[in-house]
Amino acid sequence: MNHSHNQPRSRHNGAVSQTLRETYTALKPLIVLVGPTAIGKSRVAVDVAKSLNAEILTADSTQVYRGMNIGTDTPSETERQRVPHRLINLVEPDEPFNAGEFRRHATREIMRLHERGRLPFVVGGSGLYVRALLRGLWDSPPVDRSLRRSLEQELRLRGGESMYQELSRVDPETARRLHPRDSVKVLRALEVYRQTGVPLSRAHRESRERAAPFHALVLGLTMDRAELYRRIDDRVDVELAKGLVVETRTLLAKGYSRDLVSMKSLGYRQMAGYLEGEYSFDEAVRRLQRDTRHFAKRQMTWFRKEPGLRWVVVQPEESSQSVARRLMTMIEPFLDDLRRDGSRGVSRPTSDVNINERPDGRRGYADDASETTG
Repeated sequence: MNHSHNQPRSRHNGAVSQTLRETYTALKPLIVLVGPTAIGKSRVAVDVAKSLNAEILTADSTQVYRGMNIGTDTPSETERQRVPHRLINLVEPDEPFNAGEFRRHATREIMRLHERGRLPFVVGGSGLYVRALLRGLWDSPPVDRSLRRSLEQELRLRGGESMYQELSRVDPETARRLHPRDSVKVLRALEVYRQTGVPLSRAHRESRERAAPFHALVLGLTMDRAELYRRIDDRVDVELAKGLVVETRTLLAKGYSRDLVSMKSLGYRQMAGYLEGEYSFDEAVRRLQRDTRHFAKRQMTWFRKEPGLRWVVVQPEESSQSVARRLMTMIEPFLDDLRRDGSRGVSRPTSDVNINERPDGRRGYADDASETTG
């Protein structure tokens, strides 16, 4: 069946001109799509990327591992044939990979695409990876163990309230966002100040200012919590039907330890426990569904704190093509304004509050009352 009439349309297809390459190289546009696991980001992203002649850069801390396709829901061959996907299958399960590595890989891909006059489209649910790309990472000084011991001794002698008051004097901005009883973070902030003479808040701010100067439009998908949890349960069933247990057994047989970061990720951790005889298959499934719901909740908590993110509420029976068309109504003006203004730093204003973009065009505040126990 031909569904081409359902695809979102774009005015930005066609041959890549020299002007477009120069515009992208100068203004460094970047579209970012985030959201919780199982909400359908991948399918929507393919539809949007096709409309924009874009390539997808995957911001997923588990899809970087080779041989872990089912549990990480790595894009299928069909999806990758429709639209190029980058930053997946980069390392072996026992190789280290972190947000800094992701930022270096992603920045290279973005520069390559801009030079070719193509739009980078970052899609994923790893909030730290997205934040590292957009706002940079602070190159913190190494831990001074002698200073750390000294601060811990002061904490025992002076008490937490006195240490917090000191932080309030030297770095009031950091103190305001920390709980007075969070002694670990209070001591770390004081440690940085005593080591460098620079308040931690200023160090973070300067790090963000040095970050890659991408001109980004950040969009997020959200939906009713009960519907999302239903999709999570369905996702687990699909992964099991595809062979998640076999994939986990294969990884263990290859010698990959359960203690590896990769093997502690959702799906593999629970199935490894079952394979090792720690609990039944039904219990493994229950744990995987529960842990995935908890993970989705943490993702939403993280993304709600991201400044300027514009939310799109996905309706229960809404197709990926419909969601993609609504995203395009925000992406098109962003790109048009960039081309028209011809200078970095000018775009349609975005709101720091959670705004729902609904199919009927109405707007309202997003439901923040979803923070319940999974």
